[in-house]
Amino acid sequence: MASINGEELTQKVKLMYKDVAENPTGKYHFEMGRELAKKLGYLSEDLEQIPAEALGSFAGVGYYFDLAQLKEGDNVLDLGSGSGTDSFFAAKKIGQGKVMGIDMTFEQLNKANKLKEIYNFGNVSFKEGFIESLPMENESFDVVISNGVVNLSPDKEQVFKEISRVLKIGGKMAIADIVTEKQLTDKITCDVNVWASCIGGAMQIDKFKQAISNSGMKIVSIKENPKYQFLSKSAQGATRDFGVKSICILAEKTG
Repeated sequence: MASINGEELTQKVKLMYKDVAENPTGKYHFEMGRELAKKLGYLSEDLEQIPAEALGSFAGVGYYFDLAQLKEGDNVLDLGSGSGTDSFFAAKKIGQGKVMGIDMTFEQLNKANKLKEIYNFGNVSFKEGFIESLPMENESFDVVISNGVVNLSPDKEQVFKEISRVLKIGGKMAIADIVTEKQLTDKITCDVNVWASCIGGAMQIDKFKQAISNSGMKIVSIKENPKYQFLSKSAQGATRDFGVKSICILAEKTG
């Protein structure tokens, strides 16, 4: 199988999500904002507690907090935290716990950090980094969350190994992401533009589940997110041809 140019992909993804941070009303392959969050299952009363500026740049693909069951005192890591919507959501659920968001896009981090200060989210911090090499110590988090980000990585096996590494024994991974029923063609998987739009990097679902199992985590539950839809004709075509879809997965670190 042909491979993607990792450096080119990184720059393309950074550029796209720079735009998402700075121009949330622009046109993209995917939906964004408060209405998307409500469609996916976020409750209005919860969204009222999240800065509107963060919600404007929300580009998640599912709602997994019903699976995560965050509790008082949890330490949470948000992979690809963007402008902070899910980090701020988690912060409201964990009381004296801590949320760390990690992202590789400067403009997203800058926006999230400004909002954290403006809205006094004292238990949230944001850090620059890559999800394939997390700058965190072993077994330091109770829960790892992520929303539509793992598919953007060219090395998903390594991402799940890193998640497992930083989770405490018995800790949980709750994520929403894009997968496929059928293996994508090389033409699609080698197109950095399609990757950056959350399609080209989508992994075949059985391989996705196997990568999680290989990392030392046990899958507890999976649900599909049928209300998530791509906007462009090319993205909708891939959805039909390859069974591209959004799912939520809860997994537990077993040892």
